[in-house]
Amino acid sequence: MASSIQTITPAIRFFDPAANEPLPYTFSIIVSRYRGQWIWVKHKDRNTWELPAGHLESGETPHEAAHRELYEETGALDFSLDPIVSYEGILNGKPVYGMIFFAKILELGPLPDFEIGEIGFFKGIPEQLTYPQIQPAFFNYITEVPTPPPPKYPPPNPSLKQGGGMSSGLSSEKSPSFL
Repeated sequence: MASSIQTITPAIRFFDPAANEPLPYTFSIIVSRYRGQWIWVKHKDRNTWELPAGHLESGETPHEAAHRELYEETGALDFSLDPIVSYEGILNGKPVYGMIFFAKILELGPLPDFEIGEIGFFKGIPEQLTYPQIQPAFFNYITEVPTPPPPKYPPPNPSLKQGGGMSSGLSSEKSPSFL
């Protein structure tokens, strides 16, 4: 019997977000497109590029966090935001869970005065990434739209505290428009 988990790199596993299984989400990551280019951001304290992303605040869903982070890190004012895939990673030896979104940005405003110092527009993955071990896997997952769809994941480790999961209603067979 084949594993119901799709391992992309040794440290990242992707899951179908429509599986309706609660996960203790910690992060939301947004792969964003604006006027035919991909958006990457630079934190004020770093000289490297990263995808817009962030931690969920207390009581926040992954979708709410993605919406907030996209505005805070890019100045996006008008956009669509679609959940694409959930993932499990290892941070400090413990599993962490996040959701990756695709955003099609229609309008950008001024960059808010938070932690991001610069946004950049690219045709693909820039050089000098903040997290080169994982960001290409997240970006490539979105841009290469997997076939077949990712498998549904098994229930998470019962020893982990269960957080509020998100039912996206998004079929794993749908893919965002990258036009």
